[in-house]
Amino acid sequence: MSDHSENSVPVYLGLMSGTSLDGVDGVLVSFPDSADGNEATATMQIIASAYVPFDDALRQQAMALQQPGENEIHREALLANALAHCYAACVHVLQAKSPRSRIHAIGAHGQTIRHRPELGYTRQTNNPALLAELTGVDVIADFRSRDVAAGGQGAPLVPAFHRAVFGKPGSCRVVANIGGISNISILAEDGHTLGFDTGPGNVLMDAWIQKHQGKSYDQDGAWAAQGKVIPALLQQLMSEAYLQLPAPKSTGRDLFHMAWLQEKLHSKQHDFAHAQAVDVQASLCEFTAQTLANDIVRHAAQASHVYVCGGGAFNHQLMQRLQSLLAAQACRARVCSTTDLGVAPEQVEALAFAWLARQFSLRLPGNLADVTGAAGDRILGALYPA
Repeated sequence: MSDHSENSVPVYLGLMSGTSLDGVDGVLVSFPDSADGNEATATMQIIASAYVPFDDALRQQAMALQQPGENEIHREALLANALAHCYAACVHVLQAKSPRSRIHAIGAHGQTIRHRPELGYTRQTNNPALLAELTGVDVIADFRSRDVAAGGQGAPLVPAFHRAVFGKPGSCRVVANIGGISNISILAEDGHTLGFDTGPGNVLMDAWIQKHQGKSYDQDGAWAAQGKVIPALLQQLMSEAYLQLPAPKSTGRDLFHMAWLQEKLHSKQHDFAHAQAVDVQASLCEFTAQTLANDIVRHAAQASHVYVCGGGAFNHQLMQRLQSLLAAQACRARVCSTTDLGVAPEQVEALAFAWLARQFSLRLPGNLADVTGAAGDRILGALYPA
C-alpha cells in the first residue's frame, strides 16, 4: 500500500457517485491504527471534502447505460475512462486542500449501471487502474462483487459503517440514506443491525422535474410543496411488489425509472394523463416519504431518531412529510440530518467507502451478512496498486 505521513494516523480518501448521477463526492479522512478496527471510527477525523459535478455528456452516457442498448461494451469502457478522470479531478482537489496528507488508499465505488444480484451480478462502472495511474495512489474498488458471490445482495453496504460511526449502545437509531434510491440502517439497542433499500429516493422526483421544468432536482422540495397528492396515483405507486418483499433486498434504476412511472400513470385501472404535473411531483414526494416511514415503523417503531443523509436531507418538503407520517403512525422518532451527529449529509457515503478501503487494508470484513444475506461476513474490494 502507499505509505503515509510519519507519526500520523492512516489517511484514506473515499469517492462516491450515486444513483442521482449529479457528480462525485470525495472525503479525506484519517483513522487511527487499530488491530481490530472497532474503535477506529470513534476518533476518525474528516480532513477535507470536495464535490466535482458531472458534465451533461457524462451524465447522459451514464443514463443511457441504465437500459440495454447497442454497443454497450464499448460505451461502458468510454464511460469508465471518463469517470476515472472525473474521480481523479476530485482527488486532486482534496490533495490541494491538504497537501501534507499522504493518502494510504482511495476507496472508489464507481457508478452503478446495473444491479441484478438475483442473477449473480452487480455492475459498478469504473477504471480503477486508470485512477491509480492518474493519482499515484493505491485504489481499492469493486466492493460489491464479493458479497454477491457469497449469495448476498451486494447492497446496501453502508449499514456496517453506520453502525461503527453512528451506533449508540442502548439506543435505537435509524440512518436513512436518501439518494436516488433510499435505504435505511436500523441500529438496534442491542447492537444488531438491519438494513435494506426501501424504494425510490429522489430518482423519480428528479426525472419528473427534469421532464417538466428542465431542472435536475426539486430544490428544497419547493415544487412538490405547491402540489396536492393524488390519492389514486399514490395507491398505484404503493402497489409495487418490491415494497412488500422481506429483507434482505436491494433495488435501483433497474426497477424505478421513467418507464416504470409512465406505466403507473397510464395503467388499466387509472389514467392520469390529465393530472397536473405539480400534483404528480407532490405524489412522488409522498411516495418516497411513505415507503420510508412504513419501513421505519415496521422495523424500528421504538427509534429515538431518524438521521437522514444524502441529497434527500436537503429536501425540506420530504423531511417534513417523513416526520408527519412517522408521527401519524405513533412513532416518536425525531427526523433530523446527520449534521446533528457531526457529519454533513453529503459526506456520509464517501466516508463509508473510505472506511471500506480501510477495512480492506486491514483485511477486515466490510459487509454485514445479516443485512445483505451473504453466506457470511467478507473482505470486500480489489486492490489496484499505484
